[in-house]
Amino acid sequence: MFPHAEQHPEPSSLKLTPWWHDSADRDICISVTEQALPAKADVVVVGSGYTGLHAALVCAEAGRETLVVDSSELGFGCSSRNGGQISSSIKPGFDVLKKRHGESVALAIHQEGHRSLEWIGNFIEQTGLDCDFDRCGRFHAAHNKSAFNKLRHRVNSEHPKLASGAQLISQAEQQAYIGSNAYFGGAVFPRHASVHPAKYHRELVRLAAEKGVRFMAGCRVESVRGEGPFRLLTSRGEVLANEVVMATNGYTSAVTPQLQRRVIPIGSYMIATEEIEPELLNRLLPTDKIISDSRKVVYYYRKALDGQRILFGGRVSGSETDPAVSGPLLQRELVNLLPELEGIAISHSWSGLVAYTFDELPHIGKQQGMHYAMGYCGAGVGMASYLGNKLGKQLVGDPDGKTAFSIPSFQTRPGYRGKPWFLPAAVQYYRLRDRLNI
Repeated sequence: MFPHAEQHPEPSSLKLTPWWHDSADRDICISVTEQALPAKADVVVVGSGYTGLHAALVCAEAGRETLVVDSSELGFGCSSRNGGQISSSIKPGFDVLKKRHGESVALAIHQEGHRSLEWIGNFIEQTGLDCDFDRCGRFHAAHNKSAFNKLRHRVNSEHPKLASGAQLISQAEQQAYIGSNAYFGGAVFPRHASVHPAKYHRELVRLAAEKGVRFMAGCRVESVRGEGPFRLLTSRGEVLANEVVMATNGYTSAVTPQLQRRVIPIGSYMIATEEIEPELLNRLLPTDKIISDSRKVVYYYRKALDGQRILFGGRVSGSETDPAVSGPLLQRELVNLLPELEGIAISHSWSGLVAYTFDELPHIGKQQGMHYAMGYCGAGVGMASYLGNKLGKQLVGDPDGKTAFSIPSFQTRPGYRGKPWFLPAAVQYYRLRDRLNI
């Protein structure tokens, strides 16, 4: 995925692994992994992230013999590496979608976004998952005056059926949410939430295993033949399946070329600071709200759950790079936003791949007989969970699997085969727009 860390020597104190892993006790992900690949299963789920685990849960509860396989350790990808921020997940605004698809489809898609936010909270609470879920709210900061004006229009013109309860915050009032003068106000979205992503993943693995789901880590799928029943050739042998779920998102490979050419893998990078003196930390981040900003190349951050440091994420280069390189660059951007952090080191630097789509919407459906859900565009904690559940219900014939995300066609572009050669230029273009207040 990225160059090896050894190519960029860093002080041994900097960990190139997610801060989340230090406190998640992910032994369950090792203990449930089987030693031998079963010869067959009713359902084989490829990918052990949130999408795959939720689909597997539904299938197992419906009595289907379900196997989850992953090319690496369980939860290696973004499901244990993300920022733990949960929103309503829809990037294109209502007006944009209305022009594309008409008012009824635009409304249905945005309602699904709101529904995904409520659904994941209810699911976690009803199943009693130990994952530090908190309906803490979000402060979304405007990085310039133009962005604040757009945000004000968005809040003041919300469709009555899409009321978020958002509250505009002026530049004079923003110190109540962030100790920075780098922003021009913002808005508070009170229903947005946070979670410990690695604990959440661990708990989903535990719950699925209790329901009878079987797991095979370190099992790379090399080809899929047939269209039901399927024959999957893997690095651990061959397995037959009546149904296949592709839940690979940013790690989608040439095994499914028709899906690979419809998602754009993009690296997202995060750091954790060293411990910060409590008085300073509470001055910089006075609340427990998650924070994001209005840049196209977005920054997102929050207090760590130990209450002693800041977790900060974003993108700092046009092309993919190693966390040993991205870490100091992210640290510099964080200090630009919060100058009082000058001199405070970082303890962790890591990355993971998210999947964007050409229309900036997630998609769910079937391709060559295989079920899929993917393309969460960097906002996948809630939506990947929600659509994984929907995917499982579609597979077992539950009418509740119906979703508006099945409506728009899953677009690609001529000549695109899954390698985003255009990404460096696109990142620089949007970064320039951010700087020029466009």
